[in-house]
Amino acid sequence: MVLGLRECLLGQRVRRVRVFCDRLLGQTTAAALRRVEGGRVIGLSRKGKFLLFHISNGSMLVFHLRMTGKLVLVPSANPLSRRDRLRLDFSEWDWALSFEDTRRFGSLDILDGLDSGSGLLGELGPDALLIDLVDFRALLAGSRRPIKALLLDQRVIAGLGNIYVDESLHRAGIHPRIPAADLAPDQTRRLHGAMRRILRKAIACRGSSVSDYRDANNRPGSFQKHHLVYQRSGEPCTTCGAAIEHIRVGGRGTHVCPACQRAPKARKGQAARS
Repeated sequence: MVLGLRECLLGQRVRRVRVFCDRLLGQTTAAALRRVEGGRVIGLSRKGKFLLFHISNGSMLVFHLRMTGKLVLVPSANPLSRRDRLRLDFSEWDWALSFEDTRRFGSLDILDGLDSGSGLLGELGPDALLIDLVDFRALLAGSRRPIKALLLDQRVIAGLGNIYVDESLHRAGIHPRIPAADLAPDQTRRLHGAMRRILRKAIACRGSSVSDYRDANNRPGSFQKHHLVYQRSGEPCTTCGAAIEHIRVGGRGTHVCPACQRAPKARKGQAARS
């Protein structure tokens, strides 16, 4: 999403901000958002799953798409739709940026550029694409939580969602219920490598469009064509032929190959209680 928006928005001057859903606003107000009017977009970046719009007046817009949000470029003359939650209009350009969100879980905040390490952004763990193997091992070694639950916790490691955790664990041959601290060094190395390869491939494919997701030009991503387990319940594993199973880990729907990703053995106390 960031790469697509950079191609179009850098240098554009914000003429007007219109908010159509108060639920979109996190800790800010529609009046505070108007501070960006008149400023130019001088940078677009991300931190974890947050999209950061850097404005020339020192402000920073912080978007989180959540489950169904998308930032789409539309002709300025286009009428509003029922899905529109916000629209940014630009000077000297016939296109606008629309934040569409069917389920209304997305959020938007405005920060001073100097405060980018505070609040929600300051609580994020190291980025999944940037963390090295040594630091990754240290994160896992101190936790008895199921490895999937740990990887989804943005305060521990930022940038991984349900699809990419399932796919990374499968490629590493690790069951999502194994306690993070129980992973052998070789398993940790495989998971670290798989996680980074999966994210890079997914970015190159412009994401996974399994439901609502579209890029800035309203095009679907294509990484769903490379899913080996996600949303393939009952289908044969491409590696071994076993049927992919759907289970729940930490309250999240999870896809796993029971043969390639062996479930952890229950401890004696757990077996007795069972």
